[in-house]
Amino acid sequence: MTQTDRILLDPEDIHSRLTREGVGCPLFYRQEIDSTNEWAKRAAAEGAADGSVYLADYQSAGKGRRGRTWQSPEGTSVSMSLLLRPEIPADRISMLTLIMGLSAAEGMKAVTGLDVGIKWPNDVVIGGRKLCGILTEANSLVEYIVVGIGINCNMEAFPEELSQTATSLRLEMGRPVSREAVTAEILKAFYRNYEEFRKTCTITGSVKEAYEDLLVNRDRQVRVLDPKGEYEGISLGINEMGELLVQRADNGEAAAVYAGEVSVRGIYGYV
Repeated sequence: MTQTDRILLDPEDIHSRLTREGVGCPLFYRQEIDSTNEWAKRAAAEGAADGSVYLADYQSAGKGRRGRTWQSPEGTSVSMSLLLRPEIPADRISMLTLIMGLSAAEGMKAVTGLDVGIKWPNDVVIGGRKLCGILTEANSLVEYIVVGIGINCNMEAFPEELSQTATSLRLEMGRPVSREAVTAEILKAFYRNYEEFRKTCTITGSVKEAYEDLLVNRDRQVRVLDPKGEYEGISLGINEMGELLVQRADNGEAAAVYAGEVSVRGIYGYV
């Protein structure tokens, strides 16, 4: 890592980029935190406002899906969590993960011009490798929702166990990328998509169209790893609930796949 890479995130730069575009949100920054999701949840319990953003240079105990840890090397990644207080049914919460996946892909593409896509439901990928991880959590009464994201910006290498499935914007571009620009563009895209989502609490219209345009699974053969029985088929896109529609190879029927129950893999690899 070079000395330039160790420069800390500049929250004032991010705030300035957002306000120029008319995006106003409370933005909180710390150089180091246990987990931005945990920080956001603690703040929520103290009455923090809807739309607050919690941003850190380094997480000592970053959280991934299904109890995994999320590695965020100091000075090279972006770790942030959004605190939301929408009035939505509990069964719609997981759809915010798709909204963030879309927003992350749009933000990264806007900054880098890379051919970034989405592997359903919310993995942002390029060349079959992941660029970020997303974790959505809510308290038991759904008084608030926290959407966390870790973005691989300027990593130059990954541990061997991740080298085949993870990449960074720097590795794909061949040069460092502004973490402030990436953060601001993702937030701008998120609040735009989030406001559209809140109108119906479904994924429809321009949001659905944008998501499907970036969906790398679309019109491809996939294998659905359902505990009730695996099957293969062709991915058709998503429905308004964010479920993946798969035309089954065995009976020709279109099945709606719910992300919380199953995993989907490409026939010939991760995507």
